[in-house]
Amino acid sequence: MSMEVSTIIQMLLVVFLIASAIGVSVTRNLFIAVIVFMGYSSIMAIIWVFLQSPDLAITEAAVGAGVDSVLFFLTLKKSTCTERYKRGLI
Repeated sequence: MSMEVSTIIQMLLVVFLIASAIGVSVTRNLFIAVIVFMGYSSIMAIIWVFLQSPDLAITEAAVGAGVDSVLFFLTLKKSTCTERYKRGLI
């Protein structure tokens, strides 16, 4: 039996989604965690398109990869713990 191409792509997207969720959880660098979270949101938006829910895909892309990432980057910039990360204290 041969699988359809869209099924294979969906399975790969789910694998990448799980890998990025684990990556966000285990990384100690907050900057890298935010970047991986952006990838997670982008993958989730693509999955919503495959599930034929474009309204959720647009919302996930705008809020998840857009607004959340900007807020996270601004928080990292204002946070003092990034200086401690740079010095290797944490």
